[in-house]
Amino acid sequence: MSQRNEIVIIGSSTAQLSSLVSQIKMLGATAVLQDKVAEAKKYIATPQVGMVIVDLEGVGDGLELIRELNFLFRGMPILAAAVKGNLTEAREAISLGAADFLHLPIDDTKLKSIIQNYCSQFFDPELGRGRKIITNDDGMLRLLSQVRRVARSQASVLVQGESGTGKELIARFVHQTSDRSTGPFIAINCAALPENLLESELFGHSKGAFTGATADRKGKFLQANGGTIFLDEISEMSLNLQAKMLRVLQEREVDPVGGKAAISLDVRVVASTNRDLKSYALEGKFREDLYYRLNVFPVQLPPLRERADDVRLLAESFRIRFVAELARNDISFSKSALAALRSYSWPGNVRELENAIQRALLMAEGTEVGPEDLMIELPASFDGGQSSGSDIGGDFGENLVGDEEDIRLPVGTTVRRMEEILIHRTLNEVNGNRTRAAELLGISIRTLRNKLNEYATR
Repeated sequence: MSQRNEIVIIGSSTAQLSSLVSQIKMLGATAVLQDKVAEAKKYIATPQVGMVIVDLEGVGDGLELIRELNFLFRGMPILAAAVKGNLTEAREAISLGAADFLHLPIDDTKLKSIIQNYCSQFFDPELGRGRKIITNDDGMLRLLSQVRRVARSQASVLVQGESGTGKELIARFVHQTSDRSTGPFIAINCAALPENLLESELFGHSKGAFTGATADRKGKFLQANGGTIFLDEISEMSLNLQAKMLRVLQEREVDPVGGKAAISLDVRVVASTNRDLKSYALEGKFREDLYYRLNVFPVQLPPLRERADDVRLLAESFRIRFVAELARNDISFSKSALAALRSYSWPGNVRELENAIQRALLMAEGTEVGPEDLMIELPASFDGGQSSGSDIGGDFGENLVGDEEDIRLPVGTTVRRMEEILIHRTLNEVNGNRTRAAELLGISIRTLRNKLNEYATR
């Protein structure tokens, strides 16, 4: 397996980027500066590339490029960089998939720390290929910042939250931002196996330990040695097995079933549950001593209904992924579909939203997803999004034929022409920021770009 040990920097050949290349090389890595986006994409697809840095000020629409690269090279760390970058731009880049933001120039110590944070993906192409945590919610961003700091310690982490909130994503985030990131990440669902099989899966067994044990088997804990083990649905583990689990955590060693001697362990434990584990412990359904051993750093994931501003962001991310997977032409959300997404409570959280978007793209017949394609039960008060103009910038659309400062449209103006005027007016209002314009218009950046190209060739 070849190492992915090159960093590609996309941007113009400026003094700041040249300095960044030199810094990276001084830290022992390899950096390649690419000033043409098309050529950079071809190079990133080669097996030696492990990380990408995008200069937001040197590639045209840098934020759109972040979004595109995040989709094309899912699992690879894509970092944003800028000399004049601000907090708003940094947050927007991260919400579009950037793993981190570099304010240039950057000192060697901080740069080294950032590179080390992404070593799991940087050196091993088989790690970090799962879905990313996508959020622009202040609470979630603060939580991720706390988790990142704790990840650098050896503390056990207990992730609690409703089903579908992304507990395994948090577990992987802990692993990938820790100093164990080059080691294995092993996950096991404690609710999926009966007690006797779960014990063997966790701790392993020796040949002949029980009927059918025809060879020695290394358990999940030993497989995770030097890395992280994720114990999903830990609340469903039997009390008998919990006692054995407690001993593993206390003694840092494991006894394979039928084995002759204990084996030392060096494993970080992340556990998760959709239960209130403290209440479970007080009720005698879970060992209190094990609860406190696991709950060194608690993470409480909020349900999606408490992250309303993330619904559209997540929906757009899923749309981009599924459009490619389903080999469909570009399809966007209608204004009423976006209103429907926001009005629904999402009891199944992010997992339900993901399924709804995939289903909607399968059901939609035209170039837009409508609320009926989502197949979700909307509240009786839902008006199809007619009462809210927020998706096109408040009352801007109404003002097109309003006061003296706006363009007056004569009777007979076609819908296509009205659309063109609205798009250009919106772009003017946001100083040409296509990402912001697409957001206000309720369409994807790709749809906006296609329409502008269409207008330019008429």
